[in-house]
Amino acid sequence: MALPTSGSLASVPNIRRVAQEAERLEYAALWTYERLLRPMAKMVPGADGALERIPAEYRETYEPLETLSYVAALTDRIRLGTSIIDALFHVPVVLARRFATLDQLSGGRVIAGIGQGWMPQEFATANVPLKRRGAGFDEMVAAMRACWGPDPVEYQGRFYTIEASEVNPKPVQQHLPIIVGANTEAGQQRAARIADGINPNAFSYEQLVASVQTFRTAAADNGRDASTLTVTARANVPITADPIGEGRPYLGGSPVEIAGDLARLAEAGLDHVLFYNVAPDGIESHLRLMSELRERVG
Repeated sequence: MALPTSGSLASVPNIRRVAQEAERLEYAALWTYERLLRPMAKMVPGADGALERIPAEYRETYEPLETLSYVAALTDRIRLGTSIIDALFHVPVVLARRFATLDQLSGGRVIAGIGQGWMPQEFATANVPLKRRGAGFDEMVAAMRACWGPDPVEYQGRFYTIEASEVNPKPVQQHLPIIVGANTEAGQQRAARIADGINPNAFSYEQLVASVQTFRTAAADNGRDASTLTVTARANVPITADPIGEGRPYLGGSPVEIAGDLARLAEAGLDHVLFYNVAPDGIESHLRLMSELRERVG
């Protein structure tokens, strides 16, 4: 389940309520995401094809790792993930230490979901060139893993350098999992080389099955045990009390409709589905729907 960290329902009481209820319902993980800013520029196509600003829900977005640190103190078992943090906007040592600190505070429950970023305004704000995506992202992952390894930590790359140093704290988890937001075949192949899983958006059953196959095949081709890697689909869709019926978005609709989609996905090699939309008519209504979905899935 996603935490209500953006949009009209974003608040500390709502974050606390969702976190504790998700754990009670035995959901696998709670998730946050990063958005540095909401540009005034019109930059995404609207329904009529004209350019619009990015959605209003991005106007206020709680910082992900600070939010999860708060949630770690409110929960005991549920895992804490980011979907996603744009890694290139951060210094590897700083981001690695923040994830490791959260892993310590939570008793080893962190999933480090990261991506390359896409918004030119955010790259400019972070003073990072867009062309650093790709090779720079590979280095970011390698440098973070070095920070989580034994001291002295040392890393020398094209974009990042860490002089031999002690870098602490280390994570509780012996291997803190990194999953990569990846929708393209190239991104999934990159993740198969350097990450522990992928986090694609869910658009259709066929697309998700293709993502699973691409990722696991590429992992095996790189000499990795593909069965140890995870696919966590992100569903940015409405969850409704009444069935939507024909034309509904994939993995969206009523708990009955969604449960049918999930049953089919369980046979396709998918590990988790992350439901990111919060019902617009309030937290309690949303939690009732998520409770019903949990009961139907079993």
